Amino acid sequence: MIINSITHTHRNIRRWYYLLTAVCMLTVFSYTTVSAQKKDRMIRLAKIVVDSTQLENYRAALKEGIEAAVRLEPGVLTLYAVYDKNNPTHVTVLEIYANEEAYKAHLQTAHFKKYKSATQKMVVSLELTDVVPIGLETKPPNKEAGS
Repeated sequence: MIINSITHTHRNIRRWYYLLTAVCMLTVFSYTTVSAQKKDRMIRLAKIVVDSTQLENYRAALKEGIEAAVRLEPGVLTLYAVYDKNNPTHVTVLEIYANEEAYKAHLQTAHFKKYKSATQKMVVSLELTDVVPIGLETKPPNKEAGS
């Protein structure tokens, strides 16, 4: 019984890792920049475990915070939030900022502070990992296909 539980947990962690990797590879950059500008970007993964009794409230607060950050902050390039299909309390956020200064400015905004305050007791654990991209490409939306 214990071995089955450990094996199941290991599979879930591995699936979560693969999902996270796929999200990184599918990051949207809908504009062209020079190579030097790309080197300045700050890219971070936030791996969050949420209290299951607070999941819907957490998702609503996260969605509101992400929408505000992307709409109001020019230095916030990408914020993608996903949850593990098999373990919905495991949330991963891919964060891409123009540079470290944009990230630091983001932390001082009213909408980020509102999100942190509202979700403080909902988050069981938080792991922040700075990452370096290998490849970040996307296709522009195809208007004819209804994208």
